Amino acid sequence: MPDSTTPLFARLERLGIETTTVEHHPVFTVEEASATYDAIPGVHCKNLFMKDAKGALVLVVCPHDREIAVNQLHKHIGCKRLSFGRADLLMEVLGVEPGSVTPFALINDTERRVSVILDADMMAAEVANYHPLVNTATTSIRTADLRRFLADLGHEVREMDLSRAGAAPTAEA
Repeated sequence: MPDSTTPLFARLERLGIETTTVEHHPVFTVEEASATYDAIPGVHCKNLFMKDAKGALVLVVCPHDREIAVNQLHKHIGCKRLSFGRADLLMEVLGVEPGSVTPFALINDTERRVSVILDADMMAAEVANYHPLVNTATTSIRTADLRRFLADLGHEVREMDLSRAGAAPTAEA
């Protein structure tokens, strides 16, 4: 099987973006990944690959500890009701398996089918950490460089305050 990370790292190098990658045991959940956090500086993130009721695809990227009420998220980001994208759709569009979802996978979305929502707090950090298309490593990148990488890919990206995306809806007076 060819190394899926080679095109990613080549693109980052072509853009002059420096990253640091640490290899580790496979991790499939935020809880499993937490064992690596002390050894890798920067904000650690989770990635939610979702599909709305009309078929629009969304990748929500936020700090690992951000609470997200998935059943309310659509109201917060302004789309139809969301559900998690199926594994086959994830592979078709982003070229990664569950547990390896990452904004770096947008390199494989050449049709730009996925809209990207980046948490504002995450993007305010100097460095953020994501899987480099595989869940056996974590790559650290400056958030300014992540913006540059995504812009080079031509993806629609929105930075949003997702701090209230986990809040239960309140009754209006």
